Amino acid sequence: MAATLALGACSSLSDMWGGGDDSQASGVTTAPPGGTAPADDVQPVAQLYNKGLDELKDGDYRGAAKQFEEVERQHPYSSWATRATLMAAYSYYQRNAYDDAINAAQRFITLHPGHKDAAYAYYLIALSYYEQIADVRRDQTATEKALSSLEEVVRRFPDSPYAKDAKAKAVLARDHLAGKQMEVGRYYLNKRAYVAAINRFQTVVTKYQTTSHVPEALYRLVEAYMALGVTSEAQTAAAVLGHNYPNSQWYDDAFALLKSDGLEPQKNEESWISQALSSVNPF
Repeated sequence: MAATLALGACSSLSDMWGGGDDSQASGVTTAPPGGTAPADDVQPVAQLYNKGLDELKDGDYRGAAKQFEEVERQHPYSSWATRATLMAAYSYYQRNAYDDAINAAQRFITLHPGHKDAAYAYYLIALSYYEQIADVRRDQTATEKALSSLEEVVRRFPDSPYAKDAKAKAVLARDHLAGKQMEVGRYYLNKRAYVAAINRFQTVVTKYQTTSHVPEALYRLVEAYMALGVTSEAQTAAAVLGHNYPNSQWYDDAFALLKSDGLEPQKNEESWISQALSSVNPF
């Protein structure tokens, strides 16, 4: 979903990508002060890093990741090892090896928490979870982790180049999670397990009230409460639905359902529904 944006972001990270021969690693082939001389099987750091860049540009993401990992392994005290860690994460992301990308990015954050490219490491973790979001009929663990990671990017780095995209993707992830609750709620409603259904729709109204699923959730609450004979809550759900979404088809349906039983929308200020819907900023 975000490969293009990730590529553009990574290419600007402290010249890690390398725009040509002059920007590639060069002249850094000796061990750091106090270190040991390179063993016979140790390749120069410049050779490893530049080969990784070449393979990355050629689309050989597996090979690129291997080269960057070798930079870390063979030259752990080199300044290029820091760059290589994040480049390995990006290479893994590009080949859809999301768990490996997450592990590498988290290793970068652990080793270099104050690094100027830490924002991108957090963002790459969020993207790796985001790319694994599954259909609402399946487990949504990845979606929950994506939302948490995206919100962390916005919270930690609000002025970074990644905050805007993270916000947009967080909106989609939140909507997806609400969709899952609706899917399960409808199932319970069809099975006449009304209390279980209400719990799901209540979650949408209280936890995901900025999503597109709220109008239907309110209507389903009208249905469920009417089926249980709790008419006050049904009337309140319809009243709140009409106040917030007066032109919605869901409100028309809720109004008709109440009318068929001689009722009309009427808000009970003490109801949890009345108190739930308010202006919120998820960030």
